[in-house]
Order: sequence, then structure tokens, then C-alpha cells
Amino acid sequence: MMARVIVVVTVIVATAVVYVANSFLTERFVETTRMRAELRQQLYSGAILSELQRNSVVPLLLARDQTLISALTARNFSASSQRLISYVDEIGAASIRLLDMDGRTVAATDREQLGTSYSETPFFTEAVDTTDTVFTLAPDARGAYVASFSRQVRDGQRPLGVLQVQVDLAQFESRWRGTTAAVAVTDAAGTVILSTEPRWRGKPLDEALETMSVPTALQRALASTGAFGPDVEDGYFTGSALMQLEARVPFRGWRLVSFTSYESVRERVNGVLALIIMGFALFLAAGFYILNQRSTLRSLLFQRESVQLRRLNDRLSREITERKRVQEELKETEQSLAQSSKLAALGEMSAAVSHELNQPLAAMKTYLAGARLLLQRRRPDEALSSFQRIDDLIDRMGAITRQLKSYARKGGEAFEEVDVRQAVGAALTLMEPQLRQEKVRLNQLMPETPVPVMADRLRLEQVIINLVRNALDAMKGTRDPELDILITAGEEVVIAVRDSGTGIEAPEQLFEPFYTTKKPGEGVGLGLAISSGIVSDLGGRLTARNGDTGGAVFEVRLPALDTRLDAAE
Repeated sequence: MMARVIVVVTVIVATAVVYVANSFLTERFVETTRMRAELRQQLYSGAILSELQRNSVVPLLLARDQTLISALTARNFSASSQRLISYVDEIGAASIRLLDMDGRTVAATDREQLGTSYSETPFFTEAVDTTDTVFTLAPDARGAYVASFSRQVRDGQRPLGVLQVQVDLAQFESRWRGTTAAVAVTDAAGTVILSTEPRWRGKPLDEALETMSVPTALQRALASTGAFGPDVEDGYFTGSALMQLEARVPFRGWRLVSFTSYESVRERVNGVLALIIMGFALFLAAGFYILNQRSTLRSLLFQRESVQLRRLNDRLSREITERKRVQEELKETEQSLAQSSKLAALGEMSAAVSHELNQPLAAMKTYLAGARLLLQRRRPDEALSSFQRIDDLIDRMGAITRQLKSYARKGGEAFEEVDVRQAVGAALTLMEPQLRQEKVRLNQLMPETPVPVMADRLRLEQVIINLVRNALDAMKGTRDPELDILITAGEEVVIAVRDSGTGIEAPEQLFEPFYTTKKPGEGVGLGLAISSGIVSDLGGRLTARNGDTGGAVFEVRLPALDTRLDAAE
């Protein structure tokens, strides 16, 4: 009688648990699959938009390339193709073509295209009719869509030719084919322009789904519409349901459509249900075993408990021994890591000291040369003034080394009220010899009243010197170098340093340690990283961007003194 009751109760409870678990797990795993599909779709959409935006600015930049303008003017294109090849590796574009006003290809990254005429193609005719960058999308002979940005190359007001940059959209199809989802991108008219199924391209999406065979991920799903329908519940339980998601690509009305199968959901749910059923089966078997072997278990209980206790004692002894050994190894590892950290800090400190002392040393060299010339002309009083400046620089070098020792720590111990105008003036005094040597025209725009901030004066001057020195390096080899320094005060105090150099090539790597565009021996790539860390310690931030009229603009933003006092109160 007891056995029958146990069997009936176990079956009822198992059925209820399996039903609830199946519903809950199916909903949970379906939602997880949906979230992953949405996240993957966002990543795909962002990648496409990033590739298009990155290539859209290239024609504007290359259209101003004086080498290409000179080649079109002189009709000498011997080196133009090689120059375009050097650009395409850096940009990551599919190809670049330069055409004259007759539509003939005069330079190209694919030399086989030289001499080909594109005078009737949309990318050429549309670019000739406007001075803006033109985007065109058209299928090639294989049916694949080619996207390109083209722009007219002009010398002043005189048109010279057209520059075309083709976007490498085929790379996305190759990446998407490695996933289990089917992906398609449609234009504003609903025509498929990119797809993991090449035969879908050039057709409206609905027509492609009705007439074309589907890939493996969809082969059991698109018998109806390809989306949720009346058979959705059956689809869930058989693993044949399909989720269709659409996302907008913020570019000319494009949309990205993905089809993700729920095939794995049923497998995962079945695996958990099998474990649950197995658990109940084991529980039922254990119940029968207990009922049938109750008398035997009572007699063996004490023996089993003693054996388990002995095993437990042996296991605890082994675990204690193993734990002691692991603790000893952990201690040795911690000591090794501490030593490695010390060595890393020592290497960073030595590199930083070498970089920061270059500026005072360069100024000392200039003052020594001036003092030597003054002594030769028997003007010792003026030479003595140069020696005094050298002595001040030596004191400053000592202060710099002391500051660099605390670079790895948070600042704030030596904060005082500092007039930003005086800090900028002191930094420019130190850089005055280099500014005169490079024949840089300096423009300063500062308020007439003091601009106070709470900061470490020496470290603030150090940041300004680094930015001015970086601007001088950026303007080397340029005509009429010009440096603008602007101070504005409001809720934030902004120190802007703008140069007339070539601008910033990789803004995302600009503040990384040891990143530099200088030649070997001219810098170690720590100046901007150190400056960014100092500004952060001062409670502000250092930003960089390309100027609207060329060159680079660095901005140091610090809380105004009144703002800090209000926050403290």
C-alpha cells in the first residue's frame, strides 16, 4: 500500500514539475536567444555604419592632396597609382580610382583598370555635377552591389577630375556566413543589397523568401512566412521556429534583417527536462530501495557511518595538506608579482624622466649658446642673466623629477590657488627659445582678470609645456607655423592649444602610453599620456580633436575655483 502511494504521488509531482519547468525554461531560453540576436544585429548595424562613415570622409581628404592635384594639372600620373595604393592600405577601402574630367581612369589601386572610361557611370556624372561628396550604389557584373563615395578634385575653382573610393561591403557577408543566422541588408526601396545568400541580392526581400531556397539555418522554417505564425507553439516544441528581427541602419533608409532559428532552444530544454525526470526516477528507485531494504540498512547504518567518517577524515587531511601547499605557492606568486610591479614601475619612471627632462635640457642648451656668444662679445652681465636662467632650469628639473616620482599616485596634496594666465605665461617663457627657433607666430587670447583654479602649479605648467611641445613637433616642416592659446572662464576653465599642423591621425590611441607618430629617437610616446593623467588628478579632463580649419586642438578643462568651493560646501 505504501509503495503504491509513493508511486502515484511521485508521478503526479513529476508531471507537474516537468510541465512548469518546460514552460519556464522554454520562455527563458527563447528570451535569451532573442536578446543575443538583437545584440548581434546591433553589432552588425554599427559595423556597417562605421565602415560607411569611415570611407565617406576619404574623398574629401584625398581631393585636397596636393600631389594628386599636381598630377592632374601636369597630366603626369607616373606615381599617382602607387600613392593611392599606400592610402588604401591605411584606409581599408576596397579600391580607389582617380579619373580625369573625360572619365578616363588615370590612377587606381588596381592597375588593370588604368585607361578604363567611366564617363557614363553614375558615380562620375553625379560627382561632376556637384562639389559635394556623392554616394552611389550599383550592382556589378556578378550581381554584387558596389558602394562608393566620389568627389570632384578641384584646383581652386577649376575642376580637374573625380576621385572614387569603393567601400568594402563584401567583408560583412563573409563574416556573417560564419554564424547560424541568415542576414540581409535592404536599401530604402526594400531591395536586398547584402546577404548571406548571394541569390537574394537584387530582389525585394519578400520575393527572395518566396522563390529562393533557404540556407541551413532556415531550411525547416520558411515554409510559411518566415516569421511567427499560427504554428508558433509547435515550432517551439519541435525546434523549427524562426525569429525575424529588423533593425534600422541610420544611412539612407537601409534596414538589416536577420533570421535566427530556435533550433537550439528545444535541445537545451530537453536536456534540463531529462535531468529532472532522471532525478525523479532516481528518487522513486531510492524509495523502493529504502522500503525493501529498511531492515538491512538499519544493521549496516553504523558501519557505513564509521566508514564515511574515516573517509571524511582522510579527505580533510588531504585538503588541509593541499591548502597549505596552495597557500605557500600563492605567497611565492604574490612576491613574484610584487617584484614585477616594482620593475614595471621603475621602467615607466625612467622613460617618463627621460621625456620630461628633454624640454629643460633643450632650453639650457639654447641659453648656454647665448651665454657663450655674450662672453665672446665681452658682455658678462648679460651672460650672467643666462646663467641665472640655467640655474632656474636646474631647479625646475629637480622639481620635475620629484613630481614624476608621485605620478603613479593621485594628486591633490600640493593644491593651491593658481592663476591660469600666470601658469601659461611661465610655460611659454620656458618654451620661448624653441618658439623663436621654429619661427612660430604665437597668438594669445586671455581674460584681463585673474582666472583662478585649485591645482598644483608645477604640474599644470608641465601639461601646458607638453601640449606646446607637441604642437611644435606637429608643425615641423609646415609653412608659416602658427600657435593659438585661448583661455576661457565659466563653470569650467578651458585652456585651448591649437596648431597649424597636419592634424590627428588616430584620436582613439592618442593618450595611450608609448603611442607616438615620431621617428625613432625623437620621442617615446609618453607626453600626452602623462598630461592626461595629470589633468585627471587635477579634477579635469584633457581632450583632443582636429580643428575646423586644419591642425589639432587640445583642450584642458578644469573646474573653476568658485565651482570647486560650492561643491565642497
